[in-house]
Amino acid sequence: MTFSSATAGTEPEEWTADARFERLPSGVLDLAGIEHVVVLAAHPDDESLGAGGLLSRAARTGLRVTVMVATDGEASHPSSPTHTAERLAELRRGELRRAVGVLSPTASVELLGHPDGRLAEHEEDLVVALVGIVGDGRRTLLAAPWRHDGHPDHEAAGRAAAATAARTGADLLEYPIWFWHWARPSDAPWDRFRALHLDDVDLTARADAQAQHRSQVEPLSDRPGDEVLLREDFLRHFAGDQEVYVADAPSDGALDELHAGHDDPWGADSRWYEIRKRDLLLAALPRAEFHHGLEVGSSTGALAADLANRCHHLLVIDAGDHAVAAASSRLKSLDHVRVEQRVVPSEWPDPPDQGFDLIVLSEVGYFLSPRDLDDVVDDVRATLASDGVLVLCHWRHPIVGWPLDGPGVHERVVEADVRPVVARYVDRDFELLVLCADGELPDPQEGS
Repeated sequence: MTFSSATAGTEPEEWTADARFERLPSGVLDLAGIEHVVVLAAHPDDESLGAGGLLSRAARTGLRVTVMVATDGEASHPSSPTHTAERLAELRRGELRRAVGVLSPTASVELLGHPDGRLAEHEEDLVVALVGIVGDGRRTLLAAPWRHDGHPDHEAAGRAAAATAARTGADLLEYPIWFWHWARPSDAPWDRFRALHLDDVDLTARADAQAQHRSQVEPLSDRPGDEVLLREDFLRHFAGDQEVYVADAPSDGALDELHAGHDDPWGADSRWYEIRKRDLLLAALPRAEFHHGLEVGSSTGALAADLANRCHHLLVIDAGDHAVAAASSRLKSLDHVRVEQRVVPSEWPDPPDQGFDLIVLSEVGYFLSPRDLDDVVDDVRATLASDGVLVLCHWRHPIVGWPLDGPGVHERVVEADVRPVVARYVDRDFELLVLCADGELPDPQEGS
């Protein structure tokens, strides 16, 4: 999308005249059950324009508030004869702190300092920082610029927030900014719009916060290149008594992109770590054969190919297009193996009549949000056969960019008491747990 802030866009009255604008649902904007509000801005001023009312309401409700700003906005006036990029960055950081002080005086402010105009190059760094702030997101609301706002930095910030929400389980709302300028009501996703209705206190705080961004709402000087960036007609989009958000689903394509770019992204067929880990897992299985096995998170299907030798029927699932394609290709000659694309926990497979007597979760638990991991544990409990075996195997080092790690995953599953732990192997790099009912272990005298 190409547009210019210097030219007239869609008038605010064209939006408010649409009858749908006054009938927008509130969605999660009552903040019920929320303890932490995180507002991500691509540049200083985004937070006040797009989420100023939310920040005011959260502060008045007594919630913990964090404002994270990805860039210093130093490229706002590239032709300025009076202000260098460094001077603009200093100005805009100060304006940001004053604006947040108006909206939410006790908020934490995180300034990341990524380059203005090139945020897409630092998108994964932004995700890592956001995940570190959000953590277990079950009582967190994350608000960020909309992924389809038309500005590349806003869209990069939106994608990073969407990935963070998927990884942490936070509620996600996205706020349009430049969309109001270049789009028309016929372009709007009305079914996904949500409104926060503002009272006089919120309206005053938001207006005062917007005014703190003087380098944007006033000219830097009367010389060419120092013109006002946010014109009065544009600012009127953010003066009404409701703040509009888009409720799009979280999305994280990082693992699928990894598989798209590499035939063997984890080195499953070449690294000694991977080969040794599989051999130990197979040796730890307490029975020679299983009727119905389930592997969650197949990647390229290397472990599934080995499990297929121990299972009469094996279901292999993964969420990613490219992982499923790779596993399907590897396992296509095995008639007793099915490979399916499923997102867990929402698409957990129906079990056979007696349940799965083997479920394997290997190197996948920490790629779930904490909420989703708990739901997966419940699904395992519900679908594991009474004599079933659950195997957990995970890397023990930090997982950068996700809130969980291998020890944390194993601790949660063990505490859930799905089955007792009957075997454990641990070394510097990974831990392997076998869980099943003690009475279901094979008799060591059998076959002697």
